[in-house]
Amino acid sequence: MNRTYSGKLPVIFYLCLCAIGGVAMALPFYDDSCQQDGGLHFLFAKWAWTHHGLFVGVWSRPLFTTIYAIPALMGYRAARIFTVIVCLNIAWQTYKLASDLKIDRSPIAILFIWLQPSFFLFSADNLTEPIFALVFVIALRLHLSGHKNAGMFVASLMILARPEGFFLGVLWGIWILRDAWKDSLGDLKAFATNAGRASLLASGGLIWWLAALLITGDPLFIKNNWPPNWPITGTIYGAAGLIAYPIRLPEIVGPFLLPLFIYGLVSLIRRRQLGAITSSFLLFFILHTFLRAFGLLGSAGYPRYLVAISPAIALITLTGWNKLADLFSGMTRWIAISCAVVILALSGYINFVYADGAEWSRDAVAINQLHQWFTDNPQPVNKLIFSEPYSCIIFNRDPWENMSFTLNRDVDMKTLAESPPGTLVVWDEKVGPKWYGLRAEDFEAAGFSRIYSKSFVLRGRILDRSWFGFGGPRHQTFYLLYKKGV
Repeated sequence: MNRTYSGKLPVIFYLCLCAIGGVAMALPFYDDSCQQDGGLHFLFAKWAWTHHGLFVGVWSRPLFTTIYAIPALMGYRAARIFTVIVCLNIAWQTYKLASDLKIDRSPIAILFIWLQPSFFLFSADNLTEPIFALVFVIALRLHLSGHKNAGMFVASLMILARPEGFFLGVLWGIWILRDAWKDSLGDLKAFATNAGRASLLASGGLIWWLAALLITGDPLFIKNNWPPNWPITGTIYGAAGLIAYPIRLPEIVGPFLLPLFIYGLVSLIRRRQLGAITSSFLLFFILHTFLRAFGLLGSAGYPRYLVAISPAIALITLTGWNKLADLFSGMTRWIAISCAVVILALSGYINFVYADGAEWSRDAVAINQLHQWFTDNPQPVNKLIFSEPYSCIIFNRDPWENMSFTLNRDVDMKTLAESPPGTLVVWDEKVGPKWYGLRAEDFEAAGFSRIYSKSFVLRGRILDRSWFGFGGPRHQTFYLLYKKGV
């Protein structure tokens, strides 16, 4: 019996549920990203109209910056709502892919996208993984439906969203070469002709290089713009060992859905089914496991990196769900439905708890208060120095005003001392010292005056205390410092 449940009603219902969750993350709950990169990518997109090199920057990600350049002009919250729309499109495309593949209960794929804790956490953020995921699932649909040339071109754009696009492009090329060999029936000339199509996978990189050349005039811009904290070798964020990613699978898949995911993955591998889906996940998971284990390419080991292949995770989980449903097909219907609802509801609740435990997003509450104080007590500002990107966003300043921190204390102190009058500093006691090696007292030693400071106990909306080291109050202090004229 085919139980695809292709009616529109469950699809619309699931999408509405997910939209409510995403909008809740963007509007009433959290004002800022739970990681600093979200604010930075918003600033890159907004200010690319002024600093054109950001449209082709390695760190700013060309595809993300180009897509978000207009939404970012409408404000931070508008850009975050735009991400919710992107994530809803990912869910829709994943459902359509499940339908294309005739996977039973395909509408539930929508929920299995949004019930991934890391996906939900960044569903209203300004990070690059959702854009990658959207390109990935569209390319996969094209590829599996027989439109392989179009699929390769779309897949080639993944490298413009994240560096992993290179590795997934190589895997894609292997799929194309394998199919070309099958189609050629051993005829080397026919194989060479069919295999030549794989060059389409270089389209995205060529577009990036050409755009960078036109904008910057530098034929080696991509190489020269490579961030210094992304060494091919080296351990700038430490080497966490081979278990760093496996132990974080509950954050990637969901603690209650992980058994279903593992069941589905093992089943698909044993039956050699959905090879493009399983190989995409395994490539990403193994790649990031090794990068984090040895600290390569500046890997910080974030679970969010696997949001980029969230559609594959959702379909593998759906496979496990269907297998389990078949095993319990003899169970009384209302009991089966009740168990399913409990699992899904608990997974949804865990998502909100997980998001609530992301402490960095709470700093926006403190920064908003500092901004309000400064609005009530204004000073002329010629330049802004900040430790957290949200400060630059709320004060509406060009991020290029911020000083280039070198982590060389003598050099940075000299730069601070030479800052012009009218320089405003928004600093904190956690991010600033950790990332830049400077405290508020260092700014005072460099000639700045402390005009306002306040300590905060920033509590979550769900967890007001720590549970097994997760969540709990965030103790933070923020400072406003100002360089007065002589």
